[in-house]
Amino acid sequence: MEDFMLTNEQIDILGEIANISMGNSATTLSMMVNKKVDITTPNVKVIKRSEALDDYEKTCIFVQIHYVKGLQGNNVLVLKEHDVKVMTDLMMGGDGTNTSGDITELHLSAASEAMNQMMGTSATSLSSMLAVATDISTPIVNQIDVESIKVFEKMFDTTYDKFVKIAFRMTIGDLIDSIMVQLYPVQFAVDVCDKFMNKGK
Repeated sequence: MEDFMLTNEQIDILGEIANISMGNSATTLSMMVNKKVDITTPNVKVIKRSEALDDYEKTCIFVQIHYVKGLQGNNVLVLKEHDVKVMTDLMMGGDGTNTSGDITELHLSAASEAMNQMMGTSATSLSSMLAVATDISTPIVNQIDVESIKVFEKMFDTTYDKFVKIAFRMTIGDLIDSIMVQLYPVQFAVDVCDKFMNKGK
């Protein structure tokens, strides 16, 4: 079957899971950057693969997470370059204003560490909500051109065209007011929903 569709119930479940898991992740990130981090209630929708980067201009930072226990598959977090620069500066003890210049290996390393901690927290939350022990691999971080959809396609071991897009508004103090996007194939979302609805059975 080429494409799955999600029911309203499944979309509500994904929103609830994302809200709790990313809310806990925000607390983790807050400790890393020593600033208050707020993540709003997520917006969940099913999109075509080609629409994945519609919120971004020029280049962005892709953080790919593989599940190595409990769930099969992977998902991607998409961050704006400026936001990664701010987070890196804060993690290095700065005030978040040193954002000039190009993205460097230092920025990518910092993004990897921040997302590793955040998604580790998220995986712990998922374990509790799904009643299934889950774990993730070390994130893979790439800087990609928004036009380079082929790079994006290679990140998923699938040819499916439908993806779940979960968009969060993220604020860090008065330094970042931005959109962070989580993407994963619809069939992964269906698996998560099934485990959520059947937990304890």
